[in-house]
Amino acid sequence: MQAELDELDERIRQLVELCQRLRKDNSELRQQLASMRSENKRLSEKMESARVRLEALLEQVPESPE
Repeated sequence: MQAELDELDERIRQLVELCQRLRKDNSELRQQLASMRSENKRLSEKMESARVRLEALLEQVPESPE
């Protein structure tokens, strides 16, 4: 009986460790996701700015006569 309780105790300890590790991993992944979303927004804004500048430059190029 004691061996069964010891085994159960060990399995519960392992489960608690797994839960703690998964919570930590989840927290880290949430932070990474927030960071990646921020970076994605920054890059999207940069691309939009470049697109606007490029369109403005293209409007200044004279059309060649055909």
